[in-house]
Amino acid sequence: MTNDHTGAMEQVSGRAHAWVQEDATWWINNTGVLVGERSSLIIDTCATDRRTRAFLDGVDRLGVPPHRWAVNTHAHGDHTYGNSLLPEATALIGHDAMRAHLATDPVFDECPPLWEPVPDWGDVTRRVPEVGVTSSLTVDLGDHEVLVAHPGFPAHTAGDLVVWSESERVLYAGDLIFHGLTPLVFMGSVDGARRALQWIADFDPAVVVPGHGPIVTADLVSGVLAEHDEYYRFVQRLAAEGLRADRSPAEVARDADLGRFAGWADAERLVPNLHRAYADVTGDEVDIIPAMQGAVDWLGHPMHTSV
Repeated sequence: MTNDHTGAMEQVSGRAHAWVQEDATWWINNTGVLVGERSSLIIDTCATDRRTRAFLDGVDRLGVPPHRWAVNTHAHGDHTYGNSLLPEATALIGHDAMRAHLATDPVFDECPPLWEPVPDWGDVTRRVPEVGVTSSLTVDLGDHEVLVAHPGFPAHTAGDLVVWSESERVLYAGDLIFHGLTPLVFMGSVDGARRALQWIADFDPAVVVPGHGPIVTADLVSGVLAEHDEYYRFVQRLAAEGLRADRSPAEVARDADLGRFAGWADAERLVPNLHRAYADVTGDEVDIIPAMQGAVDWLGHPMHTSV
């Protein structure tokens, strides 16, 4: 394991590595690299130039072949804003829905004051993946192939991708998995996020690299998936009760008993998640800024970030 003040590189299998950032909360993600005989594949970048440079320095210290390929697992800035720091020759892959969102993402230009401190992305420019995916594609790294796949429906977002190395039995799940902290699905679908759990299980991974939180080893996979399912069912149950009572997501969240989920970091995500659960039922669009402002109101102060 190689360590840096912003993260640690963990070898999770012979040719698979994960850059794990311990904070794991708002804007602090995990990334990774799969190493092949002729080339390597980068999975995600980070929110800021400082954190992305630390990750790429960690990759360089591994002495891997050139990273000719990179994948963004979804559009959110903690996984994409550092894209411009990848070598220009690196072919960057993203789902078509993800590419469309990142191309116009206003948060890249000016982050709203929903967090304290307000994040500073640093010396980065907007880079949208050049290679589009709608369902799946295979990347040849020389001595083994890697599958890049979409679940076929919105989950965390409309444009989620996972990276699966069958030879290593390692799945880079992006934000379909948050290990040990509150998931976020307000730009996707609560029902889809639940369905994606079985899709992940069907890969039968020995290791799952989550978008946030510690590495999930084989003995933990079923339990982590079950916890996610329980949380999503909790959100759906609250939403159904709120819709029947004609109460807003903010009102429902204010009175909710989080129970076992109260100890998960970023519990305020309940509010935007409820906005999404309502929209899953009504078919309405989620107004993102009011949904996130609701999380701030629930906390009583801006959300914390250490980005």
